[in-house]
Amino acid sequence: MVQVIEWVNPGEDEIIWRYPNEVIKWGAQLIVHEYEVAVFMRDGKIYDVLGPGRHTLTTQNLPLLYKLVGGSNSPFKATVIFVSMKQFQGRYGGETQTRELAPVKYYGVYWFKVADPVLFITEVVGGQSLYEASDVTKFIRAYFNEGMMKHLSAYSIVDLFQNLDMVSTQVKVKLIEDFRRLGLELVDVKIEGVNTTDEWRQRLFWIMQTGNAQAVMQMDTAKQVAAELGKSEGAAMGTGMVIMPQLLQQPAQPAQPAQPYAGGGVPPAGYQQPAQPGAPAQAAGQEICPYCGKPIPPGARFCPYCGHQIHRCPNGHIVPEGAKFCPVCGAKIE
Repeated sequence: MVQVIEWVNPGEDEIIWRYPNEVIKWGAQLIVHEYEVAVFMRDGKIYDVLGPGRHTLTTQNLPLLYKLVGGSNSPFKATVIFVSMKQFQGRYGGETQTRELAPVKYYGVYWFKVADPVLFITEVVGGQSLYEASDVTKFIRAYFNEGMMKHLSAYSIVDLFQNLDMVSTQVKVKLIEDFRRLGLELVDVKIEGVNTTDEWRQRLFWIMQTGNAQAVMQMDTAKQVAAELGKSEGAAMGTGMVIMPQLLQQPAQPAQPAQPYAGGGVPPAGYQQPAQPGAPAQAAGQEICPYCGKPIPPGARFCPYCGHQIHRCPNGHIVPEGAKFCPVCGAKIE
C-alpha cells in the first residue's frame, strides 16, 4: 500500500501540523496543498523543503536526506512538518507603563503570516520545541505582547490617548523587525483601546488642559497639602484657602530681552514675528474638551462633539468632575 503524507482539513487557526509517522518510505505520495510547504527534519536539522503539488518521494526530490541515509533505498526516519503560508489574525491584550510610569491596559488585533518557513521552523518550532499548533500560536501571541509592552512604554500617556492611530503605526514598524527574525511577516497592527486608572485619568485631564506635566505635579502637591491641612486640628480652613492659590500659581518665566532685527536673512533667536493685520488670533485661550480632546466654544457647558458636561469653577475655569477646588484660581467649588 502506498504511503500518503497529507495535511487533511487543517483548522482555521493552525499554523503547523506534524505528520505522526516518522518512518518514510521511498515512493510515498506527498500531497502539499496551496498555501502550504512541507519541511523534512531529522535530528533537529532541516534537510529538504517541498512546495505545493503531488510529489512522489524519490532520491531526486529529497537529495539531502538520501545523502544522509547513505544512498540506501530502505525506509528512513524523518519528521515531516507542514507549514501554512496563509495570513492569520491574532488578538492581544496586556498591561504596561507609559514613559511617566502611568499604568495602562491595552488590547487590539494583529495580522501575520509565515514569510520564511525554514527560518520559522528553525527559530520557533525546532528552536522552542513547539510541535503543536496551539503551542506555536501561544508563543507568537506572547512574543507579540512582549514587544507591545516594551514599545508602548516609550510613549507618553497623552500620545496613547490622543494619537492612538499614530502609535499603532509606529509600533507596527518596530515590531516588523522582531517578527522578521522569526521568519514571520507582521502584516498589520491595530490598537483598539487603552485605559488607565482613575488617578491617572485625572492627571491626563490636566495635562490636556495645561499642556505640561508641571501643572499636574502642582495639582498633586496642592491635593496633598489640602489633605494634610484637613488632618491638622490647629489649621483653619482660611489658611488652606490662602495656601492653595499660591501652590497652584505658575512659576514666573524670566523675560527674554528683545532682539533687534531689521529684516532679511534668518531672524535671530528670541525674535517674535509681529502679528499680521487681519490674521486670526492665536488660540492660546482655546478651551479643549477634557473627554474627547476637541476644541469647544468659550464657556460651553456641554461638548458639542461627545456630549459630556463641562464642569466649571465660579470663575469659569474648566475643572474635573468631583473637584472641590479650582486648580487654576483656587476657588472653592460648591
